[in-house]
Amino acid sequence: MQAPRITTAIPKQRYRLGDYQAVVLGDIESPDPARYRYILALVRDGESKPGFFVTCEKNPRSRAAGGSHRLRVVSEAFSEEMGSSDDWAEVDAFAAQALALAAQVLGLGDRQPERLM
Repeated sequence: MQAPRITTAIPKQRYRLGDYQAVVLGDIESPDPARYRYILALVRDGESKPGFFVTCEKNPRSRAAGGSHRLRVVSEAFSEEMGSSDDWAEVDAFAAQALALAAQVLGLGDRQPERLM
């Protein structure tokens, strides 16, 4: 899995989503070439490391016409860009979209995230 490499980050929000604990990270420093605005990391109950990520990355100027930020879903099975939007620069909009994507990809059906922090 090509998980984001995080040097430092600050937890902004925490959620419970089915059998997962989810945290939205901000103020991210990373050696990766991507410029992360936020990262949603999900850890399955009983595991110690995240196995699923949704990243919000700043689009390069050449791609910013479609939106200033893009979402990417990263898991052991794949890494796929999910679109661009200016809205995802705001933490609540990113969290809502990222949690919806996570629930869909992980097959959690109509489970609603429970905000913990």
